[in-house]
Amino acid sequence: MIEKRDFYINGAWVPPAAPRDCPVIDPSTEETCAVISLGDLADTDAAVAAAKAAFPAWAATAPAERKALVERILEQYRAREEEMAQAISLEMGAPIDMSRGDQAPCLPWHLENFLTAFDEIEWIRPLRADTPHDRIAMEPIGVVGLITPWNWPMNQVTLKVIPALLAGCTVVLKPSEEAPLSSLLFAEFVHDAGCPPGVFNLVNGDGAGVGTQLSAHPDVEMISFTGSTRAGRAISKTAAETLKRVTLELGGKGANVIFADAGEKAVKRGVRSMMYNSGQSCNAPSRMLVERGFYDEAVEIARATAESTKVGPASEPGRHIGPVVNRRQWDQIQSFIQKGIDEGARLVAGGPGLPEGMNKGFYVRPTVFADVKPGMTIEREEIFGPVLSIMPFDSEEEAIRIANDTPYGLTNYVQTEDGPRRNRLARALRSGMVEMNGQSRAAGSPFGGVKASGRAREGGVWGIEEFLEAKAISGWADE
Repeated sequence: MIEKRDFYINGAWVPPAAPRDCPVIDPSTEETCAVISLGDLADTDAAVAAAKAAFPAWAATAPAERKALVERILEQYRAREEEMAQAISLEMGAPIDMSRGDQAPCLPWHLENFLTAFDEIEWIRPLRADTPHDRIAMEPIGVVGLITPWNWPMNQVTLKVIPALLAGCTVVLKPSEEAPLSSLLFAEFVHDAGCPPGVFNLVNGDGAGVGTQLSAHPDVEMISFTGSTRAGRAISKTAAETLKRVTLELGGKGANVIFADAGEKAVKRGVRSMMYNSGQSCNAPSRMLVERGFYDEAVEIARATAESTKVGPASEPGRHIGPVVNRRQWDQIQSFIQKGIDEGARLVAGGPGLPEGMNKGFYVRPTVFADVKPGMTIEREEIFGPVLSIMPFDSEEEAIRIANDTPYGLTNYVQTEDGPRRNRLARALRSGMVEMNGQSRAAGSPFGGVKASGRAREGGVWGIEEFLEAKAISGWADE
């Protein structure tokens, strides 16, 4: 049993003010694998006070010094990367090969990209060529509260902590209580890298406790949150009382628009992407829109692809998908699957219940519904599990209309060999990102959405500038 009850505050591991044990459940076995403590207001206040005291000196450090700290954090990861992969696999159920290949490597990927972007920032820049005595100074916003989710734990921690530190902010991190082990290990990396006391702090807790306390705290200048749209609304309301900046990266219901000329590979790619991470990705292509003439063939390809998707324990090597994170999530996914059946969608793969041969663990059968109609629950709601909805369209205009008819707007996908058509759809789809023909976004591209998906822009120069404020200065003296 792993016991990790302490918090990281002001450069030291400290016990909680009032211990409140919280079990961490291994979703592959449903057994307790670790125990942490949930913080209360005294812990939050102590962490914020430490960050506030450390801010003036950290904000005044030379950019090169902040960059050097991040480079040392990267060195710590390189020395302990297998520990990180094991922690993520245990706490949230990512299969160990996937954790080693994709989950844990989010840390070095984002660190390296932020270090590249950091060199592009002009901290004091001219307003224009014709205003020689005006300057725009980019300055850190102050103490920031960072609230991160369980589904891609290191992805979100590094997308928030690293740009905040590079910007000159001091931080208090509240990771998900469902997946805290990777963040506690990350805190060890930061400490061992020589981070000054108070610059980085970590307090475990739940959303109603530490999350709300950070959102309401008068000494926190900014909240950066990734999670559900429901929680994002609550955080925004709480933070409004102190007029702090709030950046939100929330849910999604991505449309994957497949034209007939894209062929079999596009359908297979779409199903595999939907099932990846057991469907627990906000940018998952959960609505597959298929051109009518290719529709029946595409449904059969999707069925076969889903049925060939293996499900197994996170600890086992292989290219299977693991469990979803917890019982509540499993129950919610099951209710969505049943709702799809009840509302008349055609179940072509998977369905309710555990996969064959399993009697414990939060495993979900890779599920595909066809003949889904706009407005059905499974077409509207973010399921956050390995459940795909397929529907036909007859024209480009209809595909755009169906794709945009959603409260969400994170990532949409387009599959066609017709270049001008791809470009038209990319401009017409209402989302923060559009991925076409399976080509991933390049390093430094911003991640974020519109509408109910939030309006954060994480990654690259945009990700650092989210933690900066622009100060306009006139009468600048020539030096």
